Amino acid sequence: MKQTGDLNLVKKINKSIVLHHIRSDSPISRARIAEITGLTKATVSSLVNELIESSLAHEIGAGESSGGRKPMMLLFNGTAGYAIGVDLGVHDILAVLTDLTGKVVEEYRVQHDNASVEQVVGLLKASIRELIRRAPDSVYGIIGIGIGVPGICDENGNLLFAPNLGWENVPLQQQVEEEFDIPVVIDNEANAGAVGEKQFGAGKDTANLVYVSIGIGIGAGIIIKGELYRGATGFSGEIGHISIQHDGPKCRCGSLGCWELYASEHALLEKARIELGESADLESLLRMADAGEPAVSRLFERLSYYLGVGVVNIINGYNPDFIILGGRLARAEKWLMQPLQTVLEKRSLPHPREQLNVEFSSLGDRSTVLGASSFAIAKFFASTRVSVEHN
Repeated sequence: MKQTGDLNLVKKINKSIVLHHIRSDSPISRARIAEITGLTKATVSSLVNELIESSLAHEIGAGESSGGRKPMMLLFNGTAGYAIGVDLGVHDILAVLTDLTGKVVEEYRVQHDNASVEQVVGLLKASIRELIRRAPDSVYGIIGIGIGVPGICDENGNLLFAPNLGWENVPLQQQVEEEFDIPVVIDNEANAGAVGEKQFGAGKDTANLVYVSIGIGIGAGIIIKGELYRGATGFSGEIGHISIQHDGPKCRCGSLGCWELYASEHALLEKARIELGESADLESLLRMADAGEPAVSRLFERLSYYLGVGVVNIINGYNPDFIILGGRLARAEKWLMQPLQTVLEKRSLPHPREQLNVEFSSLGDRSTVLGASSFAIAKFFASTRVSVEHN
């Protein structure tokens, strides 16, 4: 939308501020918004009326009186549109449809064998198409698609390098946008997971956290002072490729002795194949551990030791308030937590550990998809479209 002058720009900014408070603080009254923002009651009332006309807010009745007339309370309309969040995994794709508050409405999962980029991207598009088909009718429809990927991507949504997928230079954002004509956000899956935990999980009240995604590989999303830390060029968080053994085996990334060679799902399955004499998947190992199989319990204990070695480096290096362990291996919390705590107590510096919480994710494997959906929603509300009356 073309700007027509400074007053129009100020109005758009003020409307965004009012909408932000309705989204984050509702139910809330017009008077309370005026009090928080410093805008006049008349300005707030006018902007709220426009947001109601745009279907982004609605009145839900009178609230409690503080002495005068009961105020009319406002609520954000989370079902005015829907977003799609996707976790593009090495062996599976998990996609969810959420409303504008991040509430999951539909879920879709499909396995793949990573036969080719074309095959996986085809399944990715099919997953998105299925969720679009399932989406309820709404004023704004599907407002965006967020995709978390297991690798390094640039600001234009190109997947530059995903060692565990074996992908390089895939223009993923362009391919998906051309297919659906819907805005797409591509980001590292651990970054998305960190945002998912910060907005919807255990990290809600934490300013400094590190989310560690433990799947086929290991990645980290870092929140510092409430904001996602991306590094100087946007490629922070590749913590699975920090060497914990300088002369260890070669990693797919090209380095030696990387953490994920010892503490990932791939490492667990490789050790299981060698020590049990047969191939096994995570689900079967969890069942065997639950049945008290000692050899499998030892596998998890060894993995937990190496997991702890890497987590100690995070504690000593970043001094976060909170470390949240997520991804597929979070399902093994029952067998990983106690050995992990033992390693942390023995090896981490005492002062950084004093007020630290280390937990497995309560969101299960949804941290990344919720964060990816959140990226899409944030892009929608950052755009000029929310400042224009809906036709």
